[in-house]
Amino acid sequence: MDSTTTITHPSRIEPFKVDLSQYVPRMLNLVKNTKLPETSLYDSLGDTAGIDLKILKQLQREWLENFDWKIEEDDMNSYDHFTTNIEGLKIHFIHQRSKNPNAIPLLLLHGWPGSFLEVLPVIKPLTEQAKTSSGKDVSFDIIVPSLPGYAFSQAPPPNWTVVDTGRVFNTLMTDALGYETFAVNGTDWGSGIAYALYEQYPDSTRAAHFSMIPFMPMTRSQFDAEQIKLTDNEQFQVERFEQWNSTGNAYFFAQATKPMTIGLALQDNPMGQLAWIAQQIIDWSDPRAGTDPSVLTHREILRFTSLYFLTESFLSSMFIYSANANGFRPQYTKAPTDAPLLYSNFKYNNAFFPRAVVEKVGNLVYWKGNFFDRRPFSNFWIG
Repeated sequence: MDSTTTITHPSRIEPFKVDLSQYVPRMLNLVKNTKLPETSLYDSLGDTAGIDLKILKQLQREWLENFDWKIEEDDMNSYDHFTTNIEGLKIHFIHQRSKNPNAIPLLLLHGWPGSFLEVLPVIKPLTEQAKTSSGKDVSFDIIVPSLPGYAFSQAPPPNWTVVDTGRVFNTLMTDALGYETFAVNGTDWGSGIAYALYEQYPDSTRAAHFSMIPFMPMTRSQFDAEQIKLTDNEQFQVERFEQWNSTGNAYFFAQATKPMTIGLALQDNPMGQLAWIAQQIIDWSDPRAGTDPSVLTHREILRFTSLYFLTESFLSSMFIYSANANGFRPQYTKAPTDAPLLYSNFKYNNAFFPRAVVEKVGNLVYWKGNFFDRRPFSNFWIG
C-alpha cells in the first residue's frame, strides 16, 4: 500500500471461538486415502533431497491413529480469542490479560509455517507474576494476532508487505486495545513486522525482541573485512546459513515466485501440506527433536498442519513471500528510535547476526546466544 492509504479505525472487538471440528473427518479421510510409495525411490539420499519418506509415513500414521483435534481445539479455546476489522481486514488475535493492572503489553508475532499456536505454551508464564533480575514483580498482557492471510485472519490485498501488517498491528495495539505503548517480539516474518513497528512507530513500540532481523546476513568475507571474530558455535551458524542459502531455500523461491501454483497444488491436500511444512520445521529445528532440550514433537507438526488445512489458509499464507521477496535489506541502517532492542541468538537459526551486526540496526541493550530469556523485557520497562 502507498502513502495515500486511508487508515481506518478498527471496528468493535468481537469474542471468537475456534470451531473447526466439523471439517476434521474429511481431512482425515483425505489423509487416509493418500497413497505413499511403499519404499523410498532413493533410500541412500535420506533427507538430503527433502522430507524422509519414513518420517512422512510415521506422521501419516500418527495423524490417523493418535492425533485428537478435539484436544487441540479445547487447548486453543482455553485462551481469550477475538476478532476486529482494521483497514477492511478481519484480524484474529488472542488477548490474554494479566491480573496485574501494571502488566506490560507484549505483542508476539509468528511467521511461516507458524501460527498463533507456537506461542501458546508461553502465555500462562508471561501473564502470571514473575520476578525481574532486580527482584521486582512483573507480568505481561499478551497479544498474539494471526498475520493477515493466516489461520482466522482475512487474506490481504495483493502486494501486502510486512510494513502494511506493522501498521495494522500498531492500530490493533493502540486504537483497538487502547495501549499507549507496548513491547514486541517477532520470529521469521514476524521479525520483519516487529522491525517495521520498531522503526516506524517509536512512540508506541517501546521495546523489541528478535531472534532474527530483516537484513541480509553477512558472509565470511564480510566478517573478515570487519575483523569480526567468530566462536565455534558462530562458525557453525554461518555454515548453516550458507547451507540454507545454497540448498535449503527452494521453498522460499517457489513461494516468492509462484505462490499461486504451490498454494493451489496443496490447498486441498493435507498430506501434501504436511510434507511441505514438516520438512521446513524439521530442517530448522534442533536435530534432537523430541528429546531434551528440544520440545519439537510430531504432535506439534500435526497441529500446525491441521490448522493450516482446516482454516484453508495455506494458499493465502504463501503470498507474504511474493510481496516481500526483497524484504531482507542489503544495507544495515539504524532505526530512528531510542527504544531498547533485545536479541536472542539460537544455535539452529538459519541466519546468523552477531552482536556487532545487531548493534548497527537499533539501540541494542541485550544480546544473548543459544537461549531465550524473557526477563530483559521487564528490566527495561520497569526502571
